[in-house]
Amino acid sequence: MPNPRLAARYAKSLLDLSVEKGQLEQVYADMQWLQDVCKSSRDFANMLRSPIIKTDVKGKIIRAVTQAHLSELTNAFNQLLVAKNRESYLPEICTAFIKTYKEQKGIKTVQLTTASPVSAAVKQSILEQVKKSGGYTQVELQEKVDPSLIGGFVLQVDDKLIDASIAYDLRAIAKQFENNDFVYKIK
Repeated sequence: MPNPRLAARYAKSLLDLSVEKGQLEQVYADMQWLQDVCKSSRDFANMLRSPIIKTDVKGKIIRAVTQAHLSELTNAFNQLLVAKNRESYLPEICTAFIKTYKEQKGIKTVQLTTASPVSAAVKQSILEQVKKSGGYTQVELQEKVDPSLIGGFVLQVDDKLIDASIAYDLRAIAKQFENNDFVYKIK
């Protein structure tokens, strides 16, 4: 069961400790790697949540998977999670850590969905416009290609959504025809 408060507390603690030890960038890279592992390996994520697998076995599996890829601080943190029986929250803690890191560094994440891949010049133009209009200093662009948009783009910044896609326009036109907006109503 998700527990965002617990994940935020552990993430904040790890962030503070990594700042204190001067390893913030390394731990951030570790958390990104761990998040990718949790997202790409369904078996690993299921193992973390499984009540059947004993805690010491989970600790050995986590250590075997991550030992060569993570820093000493992150490995120690993972072992702490296992000792406290909180290993099932590792994916959530990774997400919370990354979010907290970005908030601390002032990095704004923008999701751009297009019908086809866009050029670097278009990406740069979008980034500059988002920086200018939002007053952000650093913007991170996450790209996604969705052919169902037909054309145009969808840009999401926090809870704001700009849908300038052909599919949206077609849905709007279809709705107008359903409402008979083009036919005068005679009474």
